[in-house]
Amino acid sequence: MAVYAQPVPQPVERLRQAEGGAIARLKLLHAEAEETARLANLLGRSLYAGIALPVLGILAVGLADGISPVWQLVWCGFVASISLALLVAYRHAMRQPFERATLRQFAKDLSAILLFAGFVWGAGAFLALPPGTSAIPAVLFAAAPSVAIAILLREREALFLFLAPVVALTAFASILRPFADGMLDGGLIVAVCAAIAAGSMLAERRGSKPAMLSLP
Repeated sequence: MAVYAQPVPQPVERLRQAEGGAIARLKLLHAEAEETARLANLLGRSLYAGIALPVLGILAVGLADGISPVWQLVWCGFVASISLALLVAYRHAMRQPFERATLRQFAKDLSAILLFAGFVWGAGAFLALPPGTSAIPAVLFAAAPSVAIAILLREREALFLFLAPVVALTAFASILRPFADGMLDGGLIVAVCAAIAAGSMLAERRGSKPAMLSLP
């Protein structure tokens, strides 16, 4: 019975294997550092989003006339709860701001909060805006917070989670309430918010560089 000995790797082959392993480890470390930097930046910017939403909510209520202030206060309470949830998640994550596991959990919490925030803001089209609202205020109601989220968070997925329910509910409200121009208002809301989403995607593609840790 013949026994075949396995060939012993030559020095050059061993060196190539060692180099390949080192390069793979460097790529892994680079990917981990990039992810940590991106999530840490997202953590820092989320605080500003938590401040911006209630400010925009107060402005929306202040500019809306002809609706019961009770419903407006109820809606403002829901908007305030979004800020509180963001603050709690932010404070928890800041205890370990450079731990990837903590940052990943924060990103998941932020996604859930933003989806809830989108439904809350969209509900404001029924609770905070009066029937007969004209096209410009209706479009601004949906577009202004979406632009704020896009600029402050700079994350496409975060924007889409917020934007989708805002567009759907505000467009429905323009028809069901109805607003001054009904279908036209709904179409304008969808078109403007689609442009915001497209702008966010374009900005992300242009800025798709290795993430660097920066100040919020």
